[in-house]
Order: sequence, then C-alpha cells, then structure tokens
Amino acid sequence: MVTAAARKTVRGLLLWGVSLLGLVPASAQGQTRIRLATLLPRGSSQYHTLEEMGQQWRAISGGGITLTIYADGTMGSEQDTVRRMRIGQIQAATLSVGGLSEIDPSVGALQKIPMLYRSLDEVQFVRSRMARELEQRLEQKGVVVLFWGDVGWVNLFSRQPALRPDEFKKTKVFVGATDQDETAIMKSIGFQVVPLEWSDVLTSLQTGLVDTVPTAPILALAGQYDLVAKHMLELNYVPLVGATVITKKAWDEIPAEKREALLKAASEAGAQMQAKSRAESKEAVEAMKKRGLQVHPLATELESEWRQFLEASYPRIRGTMIPADVFDEVQRILAEYRAAGGNSSN
Repeated sequence: MVTAAARKTVRGLLLWGVSLLGLVPASAQGQTRIRLATLLPRGSSQYHTLEEMGQQWRAISGGGITLTIYADGTMGSEQDTVRRMRIGQIQAATLSVGGLSEIDPSVGALQKIPMLYRSLDEVQFVRSRMARELEQRLEQKGVVVLFWGDVGWVNLFSRQPALRPDEFKKTKVFVGATDQDETAIMKSIGFQVVPLEWSDVLTSLQTGLVDTVPTAPILALAGQYDLVAKHMLELNYVPLVGATVITKKAWDEIPAEKREALLKAASEAGAQMQAKSRAESKEAVEAMKKRGLQVHPLATELESEWRQFLEASYPRIRGTMIPADVFDEVQRILAEYRAAGGNSSN
C-alpha cells in the first residue's frame, strides 16, 4: 500500500516533466522575494540544485534577492500554474513541454513528434538551434526562458509483454487528461487511449483501467509503475523536455545589470539538473530490473516497423499540435545535422 507521504512525493515527481526552476519576484524596501514554484519533490537532487542556484542568486544580488521554494506541486498542476501566471498569482514556473505548450504550441516540436529524434545529441542540437526562435515566441506571450533541459527518453511500460505496434493497439494506453490533441492523434493511428491525471496512473494500472504508460524510467520508478507494468519496451518514443520560465513583467523588475549573471547561474543549474536527471533515469532502469522489470530491446527490424507506424501520425501533428512552420523547421535542422554526419547513436 502506498502511504500518503509516498503519494505526495510521487505526485510531485510525476507532474514535473523535466526538473527545472520557477521564480516569483515581489519587491519590498529594495528586496526582491522570489517564490519558486516547482512540481519537484522536496529533497530530490534537482530540488537541491535549485537551492544551490537560489544561494547563487542571493550572492549575485548582494542579498537583495531571496529565494523561497514551493515544492511537491503545492501550486497545482502545470495547467494550474500557467493559469496562475496569467492572472498574476505566480510570476514564473518550472514546466514540461506539456505546460509550455499551453503558452505557445510551437514548443511541442522539441518533444511531441514520436520517434523523430534518434539520439539525445539530436535533441540537444535541435533545441540549441531552435531556442532563440522559441524563446522569442514565448516572450511575445509574456514569458522569458531561463533555461532548457531534458531527462532523457520516454519508453513504453506495459502490464503485458508487447513489442509491435499491433500488440500495443490491443492495450489501453494512458494519455494526459488535458492533452486533447494527442488523444485525438493517438486514436487516429489505432491506439485505445484513456485520458487520466498522472496522480491516477498507479491505481489505474492496478485496476486494469490502463495497461500501457509512456513515461521516463525515472518517473516510472518514482510512481512504482514497474510493480504492475513489469515490461518496458526500449523504444525511444520521445525525449522528455522542459524549461523554466519567468514572466517578462517580473524579469523586467530585476535590475538590468544583474540579469546576465542571474541567467548564467540559472543556465549552470539547468545543465547540472539535466546531467543528473539523465543519469538517474538510466539508474532507474537498473533499479527496476532488480525488482522484476523485464526490458525488451528494440531490434533493428522492429525499430523500422515502429518508425513507419508512428511517422503516419506526422501529417496530423503538423498544423495541429505543432505549427506547420515550426514542424518543417525542425525537420530541416535534423536533415542538416544528419547530412553533416551528426551522432545518432545515443
């Protein structure tokens, strides 16, 4: 039985998408109080990285900026967080691509195209090339990006052993409750989807309401999904990407001469968090294997079958989940990278 404390920790991990940083300034008598709203669980390595970053911000500002972290999703879901930012209750947030897409759907190009990316090097390259454009789009919507990051790959966890697309079509697949576009697209290619909140996934696996959950290993371990979904297909479905944003209004209230140093500290925190998260996701697979998880490798022939199957969804994704011009730009950048002999092996 999962204790209430465990559920709280799990809920925090499951909702964050990628472990980054959220900030909320409020000035009084020369002091800027920054409230950091994050879905990360208190005590995680990512949480400690945020604490260290907060200390750096305080030092850079000569004590003028203080950071208070609100962890464990106490500010609500990502959708709630975006809403709070819009009405001024929160001025910044840690968001996955799912949450960022609530602000501008173009960010979905970094994650929401299944099997587009063949390596994390490709993910990193495209993100670096697209960052300026995406950041401009987000700034036009009133938010400033502090840093980007990812936790590695999303794989398929299932109650029954399954390898091929046709086998997964016979299972009930979890999809986020608010992601209506993804629900429609997955249905169109033959999946039986069950929209749910992340906090309901474990119970739904236990009761058989869902059979398959696409998620990152670090989240599967945190949610104890592997105790029910004892099979993992080593399919690099999508990278799990996120960013930290702060409202432009709040950012502009910070003295201009401090911003470059603050951004540098945030960028360093993001790089550290990404490295830790990727490593912890790999370690999570080994930990789950020790308690019974069966990992099914993806043979070359099977990979080709999955790629052909999922690429059939691209025309539906282009122009709906992701603006057509951004979808095309990502494809162009990837083609350029591959033609130049970029690494597609990790």
